[in-house]
Amino acid sequence: MESSQGWNIDIEKVRDGHKMNFRYRDRSFSINNQPLNKTEQTQLKEALLTLSRFKGMPQFEWIDELSARLDSGLGLSHYSGPVIEFEQNKYLKGLEHITPAYNAIVNSRALKIKYQSFKQETSEEFLFSPFFLKQYNNRWFLFGKREGVDSLINLALDRIHHIEESSKKYIPNKSIDFREYFEDVIGVTVRSDAETEKLLLKVSSSVWPYIESKPLHGSQKVRSKSDTNVHIELKIQVNHEIMALLFSYMDAIEILEPKPLREKFKSISQAIFSKYS
Repeated sequence: MESSQGWNIDIEKVRDGHKMNFRYRDRSFSINNQPLNKTEQTQLKEALLTLSRFKGMPQFEWIDELSARLDSGLGLSHYSGPVIEFEQNKYLKGLEHITPAYNAIVNSRALKIKYQSFKQETSEEFLFSPFFLKQYNNRWFLFGKREGVDSLINLALDRIHHIEESSKKYIPNKSIDFREYFEDVIGVTVRSDAETEKLLLKVSSSVWPYIESKPLHGSQKVRSKSDTNVHIELKIQVNHEIMALLFSYMDAIEILEPKPLREKFKSISQAIFSKYS
């Protein structure tokens, strides 16, 4: 309490027999009236930057008001301009469904959902027990069990037309640990019947610094290096998301193994070439 890292308080010691008592030298002093020290100010600033990640999302409307009050009342900053911007599409459809989905998960409530996938011409309504919300590539996905379906499914929130709580029985999640569920994939598509595969990729040295600093997947390992390229290995389940990611690097990445995936990319590349030839 006496240190500069604490409240910098002037404390006096009063001996009472074998006991030593401590009290404020200024009897009118109160910790509640003390200004924030530099450490507390820094921690609050960092907390506000983290909270700004949730601006515009349901249930987080209070963040703007809280930031303004803390900034003006506590004098945390004299700079009013933006400092940091997180990647988020505030115009994305379905953000209004996050709140009811989140509440249903934490309260173990079933949901009645009207949903239309990209492949369907009309929407359908079904009962759904939600387990987990995940964001990928600026889109939100809701994982859970649909009534009458044994396997876990995921729903894109922007394809939900209507969502409401149901009084029907909720099916609890008893088998899936979502802290590990996505370890072998990129994105949100996990196939229970698919094994992880070894991918051997040849990466151009021009893009290697980016991939080295931001690995494609947690399993990424360097097999060999030369002046022109780097061979890396991934152990991953092949899904649409990893294919889209690899294609985003165009000719800077070449798939060497497995052969079926290489042939698939070759076929797609030839189809693309034919459109521009």
